[in-house]
Amino acid sequence: MTVNVERAVLETQREEVEKNSSGAGFKMPKELVSSDGFSKPEANAFGNTFRDYEAETERKKIVEEFYRQNHINQTVDFVKKMREEYGKLNKVEMSIWECCELLNTIVDESDPDLDEPQIQHLLQTAEAVRKDYPNEDWLHLTALIHDLGKVLVHPSFGGLPQWAVVGDTFPVGCAFDKSNVHHKHFKENPDNSNSAYNTKCGIYSEGCGLDNVLISWGHDDYMYLVAKKNGTTLPPAALFIIRFHSFYPLHNKGAYMHLLNDEDKENLKWLHVFK
Repeated sequence: MTVNVERAVLETQREEVEKNSSGAGFKMPKELVSSDGFSKPEANAFGNTFRDYEAETERKKIVEEFYRQNHINQTVDFVKKMREEYGKLNKVEMSIWECCELLNTIVDESDPDLDEPQIQHLLQTAEAVRKDYPNEDWLHLTALIHDLGKVLVHPSFGGLPQWAVVGDTFPVGCAFDKSNVHHKHFKENPDNSNSAYNTKCGIYSEGCGLDNVLISWGHDDYMYLVAKKNGTTLPPAALFIIRFHSFYPLHNKGAYMHLLNDEDKENLKWLHVFK
């Protein structure tokens, strides 16, 4: 199936879109008060605001220890090694639903908001998207598969440690922006003291585009490689969502904007909707 979609719209265009929403165009759901994303509850499973990493919960220590290991070990060399190894796509072959069922055994250690198996997150996200955007079938599918890369934790896919699979993502090869969660733990990352990697642009140039940037290895990049190398007919916006939905420093804090090119900035509008 080949899918054609229009670009996401900004909040300033919302009234026009709602007025002229016939056909296959993009429509912002009426219950949204901004273009920031889907309607969601005000509190997480523990009664706290979402993504509060300082809240005193039973998961606080688990989450911080996860990010300590993640920030120490995600280096340029590690990312290159993982992309080369997993880019071969030679681990196992299975259907989308079989992958979903594997996630029924996995709880994301980086998530301060949820301690349930990941299959619930996939289904809840897909249903929320289908409700708010009933005509955007490509977005429904994107929502269902966006986290399937977390199967990397499963022995069938190599049994990687969670710090190499889940959590917020960030560029390697340049300075670690302070907007990253638990930024203090980057001080133990060997790249942090490498003069080639610890400047604002590092090994990159302004406006080089995210396709030319190494992002910390995890489920986002793996699922992107799976889709890309299997000749997916999902639109570029879907691949951008899959690859960068965990890049919270960018789409939540506005960091690393200097690395984006014009196409990235257009696709970022879809990511703001999806988050």
